[in-house]
Amino acid sequence: MDTADYYRRLGLRSGASLEAVKASYRQLARLYHPDVNPDHLAREKFIAVTEAYKFLLDVARPEAEIFSQSESQQTVVSPPPFQPLRVKVTCKETAVKNNNNLSETEQKIKHNSYLELQQLLKYKRFPRAIALIEGLAQRIPQDIEVRQWQAITYQRFGRALIKEKKLEKARSYLKKALKTDPHNRALWTEVERDFRQLERVF
Repeated sequence: MDTADYYRRLGLRSGASLEAVKASYRQLARLYHPDVNPDHLAREKFIAVTEAYKFLLDVARPEAEIFSQSESQQTVVSPPPFQPLRVKVTCKETAVKNNNNLSETEQKIKHNSYLELQQLLKYKRFPRAIALIEGLAQRIPQDIEVRQWQAITYQRFGRALIKEKKLEKARSYLKKALKTDPHNRALWTEVERDFRQLERVF
């Protein structure tokens, strides 16, 4: 399930603030809680919105943080190659061409998102990293670099899930990585290594 689906469960747009997530959950919980609504479908709905709420607590950002980031956007600098996997993302010419196809606002969003993504991956805040990159991919779906960052983020989360022994979820994210960027040979090499590790854990 994508992050956007969890937002939809709470009746919110993707990227809504932490305050909005909490407010929406409180409202829906009062409506569907088994103590208030004994209907079987209401119970299932309550379980679904609670699952979404717990997931989004690690993903959604406070309004002040969102506002602060939008206010502090500065001069656009083309992002350097994505480094956590040491995967060669694109050649310089392709990166320049990608940015030339973007508006100035999109370039700013891309650059700031790249910097934030690096920090989230560094500190292993994977749910939030996935929410960030999926939101960016929805905003500028034609950008090759963003798609590659998205695939790498899925792969990194899959590798972390293997270490946590959450094997089915790990397999799902590794497959999503390959589906997102199927022509990235370096990514395929990393994912194949992860699948071998996954089989050893099994």
